[in-house]
Amino acid sequence: MRLRHIEIFEAIRRTGSLTEAAAALHISQPAASKLLAHAESQLGFKLFDRVKGRLVATREAEILTPEIARLSQDLNSVRRLATNLRDRPHGHLRLGCAPALGLGLLPGVVRDSRNAQPGITFDIHTHHSAELVQGLLTRELDLAVTFDTNDYPGLTRMGLGHTELVHLSRKPARGPMRLSELSEATGGDTVGGDPSITGITSDTLIVLDAGDASGALLQLALDAQGLAPQVAIQVQTHYVACALVDAGCGDAIVDAITARAMLRPGMTLRRLEPALRVPISIMTRNQDPLSALHRDLIERLRTACAALLEGLDAPV
Repeated sequence: MRLRHIEIFEAIRRTGSLTEAAAALHISQPAASKLLAHAESQLGFKLFDRVKGRLVATREAEILTPEIARLSQDLNSVRRLATNLRDRPHGHLRLGCAPALGLGLLPGVVRDSRNAQPGITFDIHTHHSAELVQGLLTRELDLAVTFDTNDYPGLTRMGLGHTELVHLSRKPARGPMRLSELSEATGGDTVGGDPSITGITSDTLIVLDAGDASGALLQLALDAQGLAPQVAIQVQTHYVACALVDAGCGDAIVDAITARAMLRPGMTLRRLEPALRVPISIMTRNQDPLSALHRDLIERLRTACAALLEGLDAPV
């Protein structure tokens, strides 16, 4: 099938009418009919049957539909990219990032980039590691900021800096926290003077899934010390863990960047001792040279990583 065949197929499937499909594609009805006939001739089977005045996809067309829909999405992506290149001469970046980094790291960097280059535009996608890798490989993303430390064929990974894991709670406390404290029950006292939040003990610990880089790092550190604190809640994202702490569901071990961004009145943030550092990387495609726009963003991300980590020593 040619691209025009895909367009007419999708248009008819959406509208159920040759007339409406032709209007959607800004062509005449005879031209649309000719395109459909040519597509069916090449394929060797009918794509649509007329049922009660509407065009309905045949069984063969239904089987083709998922693949054609994928190709149609790819075609739309090419069109959007072409439009961006034409209409946004100052630059456009399709940037992917881990959800936690999209909350605590990226906003300031995007703001500073746009202040320095007012014409620059962004498409920002928040995904977990596997989707970020796929987005780069399928050219849906230009860059991806991630906690992932794995190497992938066709991709280059560069270090930006690191964050570290911290303890977030609604119990008043000061100074660094030892991991062994996670296994020490604190009883059912009220938290922060709020009588509605009680029983924040070692069995109300909130952690990241071990499939996450941060969750895996914490588990390795606990195993090394022979610690096995009771986990009450396991989550997929750092900011959900922070929101659970704010709601009084327990204490969480999360990355420092997200913790700073999600810190609310009555919440306390403590660094861990020894520190558990989580690398932050940016991934690009091997074959694509970095433009000045890419390099500028990467340097801004490096600077922001360093500044956010230094901010942990400031009063909260």
